[in-house]
Parts: sequence; C-alpha cells; structure tokens
Amino acid sequence: MKIKFLLIVSMAILSGSLTFGQTKKGKISMYSERIIKVDYNNSIGGINTMFKECVGAGRANEGLRADWQQQLTQTKKDCDFKYIRMHGLLTDDMAVYTEDNKGNPEYNYQYIDALYDFLLSINVKPFVELGFMPSRLASGSKTVFWWKGNVTPPKDYKKWEDLIRNLIQHFTARYGEEEVKTWYFEVWNEPNLSPGFWTGTQADYFKLYEYTARAVKSVNPSYKVGGPGTAGAAWESEMIDFCEKNKVPIDFISTHSYGVTQGFLDEFGQGGTALSKNNGAVSGDVLQSRKEIATSTKPNLELHYTEWSSSYTPADPFHDSYHSAAYILQKLKQVGNAANSMSYWVFTDIFEEPGPRFTPFHGGFGLMNTQGIKKAAYFAYDYLNKLGKTELKNTDDSSWATKSANGNMQLLFWDFTYTLPESTNNQQYYIKDLPSKPKGSVKVQLAGLEKGNYHLEIYKVGYKVNDAYTDYLAMGKPRQLTKQQVNALKEKNNGNPIATEIITIGSDGSYNKDFDINENDVVLMNLVRM
Repeated sequence: MKIKFLLIVSMAILSGSLTFGQTKKGKISMYSERIIKVDYNNSIGGINTMFKECVGAGRANEGLRADWQQQLTQTKKDCDFKYIRMHGLLTDDMAVYTEDNKGNPEYNYQYIDALYDFLLSINVKPFVELGFMPSRLASGSKTVFWWKGNVTPPKDYKKWEDLIRNLIQHFTARYGEEEVKTWYFEVWNEPNLSPGFWTGTQADYFKLYEYTARAVKSVNPSYKVGGPGTAGAAWESEMIDFCEKNKVPIDFISTHSYGVTQGFLDEFGQGGTALSKNNGAVSGDVLQSRKEIATSTKPNLELHYTEWSSSYTPADPFHDSYHSAAYILQKLKQVGNAANSMSYWVFTDIFEEPGPRFTPFHGGFGLMNTQGIKKAAYFAYDYLNKLGKTELKNTDDSSWATKSANGNMQLLFWDFTYTLPESTNNQQYYIKDLPSKPKGSVKVQLAGLEKGNYHLEIYKVGYKVNDAYTDYLAMGKPRQLTKQQVNALKEKNNGNPIATEIITIGSDGSYNKDFDINENDVVLMNLVRM
C-alpha cells in the first residue's frame, strides 16, 4: 500500500495537479490545485436567474407583522426575489371565509389586501398557494401546525369553487388583469403527505385541483394555475395524465425537495436529520422532474420547485451553519436550466409552524433569524444577486462568471465539502464550533478585460466570516440577545467586502489572482471599471 501511495503521489507531482501543505500539528496534507479560467469576451448568453424568482415564507398572517415586513424589504433590496410563496392564505387567522346562520358564504379580504398591498409596494409578487381550508368550509377538524391549518377536503366542492372564483375576481378588480396575469396560483401544499397536509386521497386532490383550476380560468383564461405542490417530486406524471384525460387546465408543475435522508414533519428536530451524502440530493429530483415533463403529453409546462432547502425541519442547525451558503450554491449550480424557479424555504425565522421559538438560533429555516441577523445562507443569495446579466463560459462546476455591460466582471466560486461524520446527525454535529480545513488554492485567470483601472472587491463567507452562528456560540450561546449583542452580530456579519484594492489591467487584458480556500468557503470577486 505504501509503494502504491508513493507511486500515486509521484505521478500527481509530475502532472502538477497536487499541492502540499502542513497542518498546525505538522502533518502533511494534500489537495488539488483548482484553476478557473474566464474570458470576458466569451459569453454564453443571459444568466438564468431562476435562483431569485421566488422565496418562501411561513404563513400569510406572519406577513402582517412589522418585523416580517422590514426583513422582507431588506431581503428584496439585497437578493431581489421576484415572488414569494407562503401557506395559510385561506386559514381562519386571515378571516377570509365564514357562513351565516343559513349556510350562505360570506367573504372578507381585508387581511389579504393589507398583505398583498405591501408585497406589491416593494415589487414582490405573490406566488399564491391556495390553502388551507377555512374551518366553516372544511369537511373535518384535522389540522397541521401550531396555528392549526385545516387539511381536510371541502364539505362542498361547489362552495370551494365559488370562494376561489370570488377571490380571483377580487384580485382582478383590485390589482388589474395585467398584474394578475403575472401571478401563479398553486393548488394546496404537499397533498401526498397524508394525513399531515391532506386527509383525502390522490383522487380527492385531483378533484380539488379541477374545481380550483376551472374557477381560476373562469375569471381569466390567461391566469396561471398548477400543482400538485407535492413533497419529494411526487405525483407529477399522474397530475399531467389526469389533466390531459379530463381536459383540466394546467400551466405549471410544482413540487418540493429537501437534502436530508430521514425525518417527517419533525418540527422540533427530535428525530434527528442527516444531510444526504448523495451528490445529486435535491438537484437529482429537479432533473428528474424536468425529464418527466419533457417526456409527457405536456412537454412545455413550467417547472417550479416551490420549496427547497437542505432540511425539512425548522430545528436543523445546518440552516444556521456557515456550511449552508456553499451548499445552496452547489445545488443551484447543479440544477442548471431544469427549473423555472427554485424557491428557498424560507427567508426569515419569523416562522411559527412549531409555535414561537424561544432562542435566537434554533436551526430555523430562515436566511435571517428572528432579530434580522443575516445567516451565512443569506449571503449565497446576496452574492448571486451581485452577478452580472451575461454569463461567461466557465468549465469550473462550482462557480459562476458573469459580466455587465459597463465593463464590470464578476466571479463567484465556492467549495462544498461534506463533513458530517458517520453515525451522527445534524442536530448533534452542526451545533458545534466547526473550524474549516484548508482545501488548497484557487488560481483565477481572467482574460479579455478592457485596459484601465478597476476597483476590485472581494466578498467572502466561511468559518468566522459572515458566520453569525459561530459568533453566537462565542458569545456563550445566550438564550436571549441584548440589543448590543444583536447590533454586534449584525455589524460583524454585514456582507461587506473583506478586501478592496485598485488594480490596473494592461494591454494584454489579463488578470491573475490566487486564493487560499478552506472547506465550504464562498468567495465573490467583483471588478468595477473606473
């Protein structure tokens, strides 16, 4: 074995593909050299912005809170999400539906109006999830979550259809036909998880979908409706077949995927989740979904992943970890052009499915925590939004290279390394202070730049760099944060450049820079023409 190892090392040295370093304990480490070559003049077209088409939020009623609205305004500014999707639009706390003592429907949209008026005021459109069931229209009492979303079919499908039609008519009257044409109407959430989110059968869901789709289209045939909004990329082919056979309108397929291997509706993370070792986790589902659509009788349907994340429990410390930024970028890069949108679940920890949470960092889904402290994951989307509109040819599979019309150039690259030990889970591992190990150097070689001076900005996310959770641990993991502690965490983790300099590009148009990179680092280079 020793001879074989020496032979491999010798061959690697001759090929120039390995670099050697020394750890603090004096042990020799070995890692690959990575070269990213990009030519400013070698573009491949407009960058696909599916990563910022949509983002998730917990439930509609939370969107009436001032702090929720403040956080979404900040997120819009930094990340520029176009749509937002949330549960509970029709749940009782939104006061949408009741009946008089004779059983006649009564509709009320005051809470929805307040929410949607705000969204549109900051240029965020609703990706409308039509659910859950108003209790006065429900056929049963089964609910989900602390806020008790009713998950039973309607007691009267005609009354449900009338509600949906009336709601869509209201949207049209309030916001205008041209605006509502740009919205999406998704029927229900994860009906394949029974009885968690739907007590009926698949056939019952398809019936609900048919009544809903016909109601939406009766107001305007151009309005977009789809589903099934399933967990785990399920029911897609069946949904298309049902709509084809029954002449039911459908404009898009929606479904969800998460990157862990165990657990189900584990709101407090007590069962333990484990990040999947499968390189194709999440992205493999998306590619398969696109394949199913392409080979169906409706090959041109849009595909929207209306929920995705590393984990499906709001008590998973991976969400808070610096590892999450590189993970997000890796999965989005792997998806490529397969999806029309990848809606990250969710933008904020103001999220009460398990009820209000009692600590500032608890593994919540959010890109921000409850106090508006930006987690490492936030900067994955912040930095993606800093990319130019034109993508450049680039063979490195863990980076994006772009340019802007004004001569600026951007390179976003990262390392994603799976570090979860065997026989442990996320709740045991990612709660710790986890120093990152060296992964060698990245040699950036740029060509085709215009001659002149540039302002070079370097942004970074990694261990103790825009890593609010590790800073929180260093504070002693207080169960409550003081104002001073919140401000300190926000200031240290503000996403600003870690370095800036003025560089001069000569007549050959080239620029080279070497970076030492550690596990799960994210780096953004932004060259701004002066």
